[in-house]
Amino acid sequence: MRGLYLITNDDPIELLLEKLEAALATGQVAILQYRRKKVPPLNQPAEVDAIKWLCEKYQVPLIINDDLILAAQFKLGVHLGQSDGEITDAKARLAPNAIIGRTCANSIELAEQAIIDGATYVAFGAVYATTTKPEAGNIGLETLKQARSKVNVPICAIGGLTVENSKAVIESGADLCAVISDILGLPVPEIPARVHAWAALFADA
Repeated sequence: MRGLYLITNDDPIELLLEKLEAALATGQVAILQYRRKKVPPLNQPAEVDAIKWLCEKYQVPLIINDDLILAAQFKLGVHLGQSDGEITDAKARLAPNAIIGRTCANSIELAEQAIIDGATYVAFGAVYATTTKPEAGNIGLETLKQARSKVNVPICAIGGLTVENSKAVIESGADLCAVISDILGLPVPEIPARVHAWAALFADA
């Protein structure tokens, strides 16, 4: 697991699917996460079904944010915040090779526990200021550097990441950079070039 970790935004689903296809068709997206907080739970399975089809078409792993029931329904992986359920439950309910991520804020201890419990990657952030989660605070790069020397699973950085500010993030230890607006905030025609710019960052690191 290394490269661009794309997270869905709150665009209308038709526009989102267009943007996702533009991104995934590049062959340069490592993981896609379904995160649609403003969509009623009743409507989410239909969206996941459409996005899963796209991910299978372009062979990109799809995981679900925070919702173990939805992840199990579609036989997908899951990303869990600290208050969104236990990794051990996810391990029991999902396929043996399912991707299971855990939010660890700026805590190496939380990451180490997540790995013991069975997480396949750990996420730290917000690295920089972000409008998606303004309450998350900024951890800077030091936590990533510490994590790199202490954990043996892929490290995901999240929060305010752009092509322009993420070279140091990758050099500090991030295997994955989780991004929403730096890709999906763009018009559809501009997305492929931006994804390729991210791929170049990882290639140069």
